[in-house]
Amino acid sequence: MECRITVLCENTVSAPGLLGEHGFAAFVEIPGDTVLFDTGQGYSLVHNALRLRKNLADASQLVLSHGHYDHTGGILALLGMRDGCDIVAHPDVFSERFWVMETDGREKAVSIGMPWPETYLSTRGARFRLERAFTEIAPNVFITGEVPRRTLFELGSPKFTVRAGKGFAMDPLLDDLSLVLKTSKGLVIVLGCAHAGVVNIMRHAVEKTGVSRIHAILGGTHLGLSPAPQFDPTIEALKSADIGLLAVSHCTGQQPVARLASEFGERFAFGNVGFVIEV
Repeated sequence: MECRITVLCENTVSAPGLLGEHGFAAFVEIPGDTVLFDTGQGYSLVHNALRLRKNLADASQLVLSHGHYDHTGGILALLGMRDGCDIVAHPDVFSERFWVMETDGREKAVSIGMPWPETYLSTRGARFRLERAFTEIAPNVFITGEVPRRTLFELGSPKFTVRAGKGFAMDPLLDDLSLVLKTSKGLVIVLGCAHAGVVNIMRHAVEKTGVSRIHAILGGTHLGLSPAPQFDPTIEALKSADIGLLAVSHCTGQQPVARLASEFGERFAFGNVGFVIEV
């Protein structure tokens, strides 16, 4: 085995006894090491790990894809299962984040950032390592770091905001990072939400590793909440990349999932709780 990736948290489940929640987490096993990627909201991480017989204490480190509550909310649950934890993330992971939604005919900014400040998590055993660059964190396992936004169609959503003076501005989400694994079959890319754009992420991973073959992409693509003009060129770019398996999760959205399943056929899968990719 070169790697085994098991989805621990996701909106839906693959079998009775597992719990779904709006969020994402994946348990990444490689020879001699284990990495936890995200933690979901915290309601299902421990339960699903126990049901799937994945020992959270085995993870040498936690990687956070970005600083939204549905990917970081389980940090305290994780720390409660072990004596401290090394956590790899981008420096912006602690930014105060908001989602602009319409309530009673007016727009309201709802907090969606990490539930706890760095200082509190540190007192509970969190040891943060903050990285901006493409970095190897374990043998043949990399974080993308900041992903250059080069495509003309992956523009992100203006509803994701941060404070700017007395108002709000669109959140650049520079902390959006993904996990990249080099295998004999090609790259395996694990996405949190792909706020940087799945095509930008894919091309960045190929450029940084020098490996052109993409064996699998797993995780949230955020196509469900992205502008409509982004969808068609994203599909065309993914098809031209000749990806071996596209296993989408979390924020992909039901309509995009149906379209992707139709377009990719046997190369498509839904990465819900309990889903496994093994190389």
